[in-house]
Amino acid sequence: MLGRVSTTAASTRTARPGTSTRLAWLDALRGLGATAVLLEHALPWFMPQLRPYWFSLGLYGILVFFLVSGYIIPVSLEGRGDVRAFWISRFFRLYPIYLLVAAGVLVMAFWLPVRQEVPRDVASVSAHLTMLLDVVHLGGLADTMWTLSYEMVFYLLVTALFVYGLHRRSGTLAVGFGAVAVGTGLVLTAPLLTGFWPAYVSGVVFAAGMVCLVTGRLRRTAACVLGVMAVVLLLFAGFVPWFGAAILAVMFTGTAVRRWEQGTGTLWPVAAATALVAAAPVWAEQAGWWWVRPGVWTTTIALAGATFAGAMALRGRRLPRFLVWLGLVSYSVYLLHHPLLRLTHAVVGDTRSMPPAVQAAVTAGFVAAVLGLSRLTYRYVELPMQNLGRRLARRP
Repeated sequence: MLGRVSTTAASTRTARPGTSTRLAWLDALRGLGATAVLLEHALPWFMPQLRPYWFSLGLYGILVFFLVSGYIIPVSLEGRGDVRAFWISRFFRLYPIYLLVAAGVLVMAFWLPVRQEVPRDVASVSAHLTMLLDVVHLGGLADTMWTLSYEMVFYLLVTALFVYGLHRRSGTLAVGFGAVAVGTGLVLTAPLLTGFWPAYVSGVVFAAGMVCLVTGRLRRTAACVLGVMAVVLLLFAGFVPWFGAAILAVMFTGTAVRRWEQGTGTLWPVAAATALVAAAPVWAEQAGWWWVRPGVWTTTIALAGATFAGAMALRGRRLPRFLVWLGLVSYSVYLLHHPLLRLTHAVVGDTRSMPPAVQAAVTAGFVAAVLGLSRLTYRYVELPMQNLGRRLARRP
């Protein structure tokens, strides 16, 4: 969901001021993913009668985001060939709006209490600063922040693989994490590493490791330690271990698709990893959750895969400008909409018993407010910080 895009001459592109050229079809996918997640959260509050239950709208959007990240992040790092530049650009891409939303939620706490899932402990500060919230089993200030944990795990693991020259084994990794997802679903019902100490330790290791990655001192050692730490947290400290492994399988599946497109890989790992991810929750403790029941889970996976494949097939065609623009502001939409949803509900009240016309008006107003604010934060926060990150990354 958060990846930057490398250049490909044959692909459809769209340019935006002050940034490198982007692949329009990937932005369009991000726009679809952000819209799906927004609707997943907004519909139960405003128009519950429209929420689908034959597939998970939110999981669909998240899987689309993860496929996009898997498709582009490893190749972006390889294209740069520079771990320092990669991480500088990542920090200036991820953290400015993320920290702004976190600060906004804390200010709103004077009127709206912070979510109960967020512990009042220094461990929570550490987990937010590393973005490793979900894999150290802690809640985020904004509900959607949990997915950033898996983005961060993926970045750390990809960096370690790149530094040690193992980054091209994407298909093997996709199948491997798919198999791990099935295995952990069979044997693990809850995290083995409990308490706040995983957040404390990971915070210290993350900070020290980032200094090494950016300065170049002990870079190989730091990359290895961070990659191993990320996988250990994913499998033994995350809320749902099999789900974390399945997410990594999905992301490396996106990378395997890119390898196939480049002519350096085959599609059989994509099929094998997909089958393993589909089977992962069947024997898991959480198999009774509605969104991981076989019908809902497999339908959601199929829709996400079909959306990605369809967009990829149309990548040589002109795409709707609004959808591409929505992809550009998708990170702001993703992080902003849940705090704004809570604020809207506090102001407007419970709309579920109101007439459909009122529900539709409130929903439309909420979406318009999210898009309007996202446009501002993208223009005045995200874009300037991304440009600054690129300038710093280019410095020797």
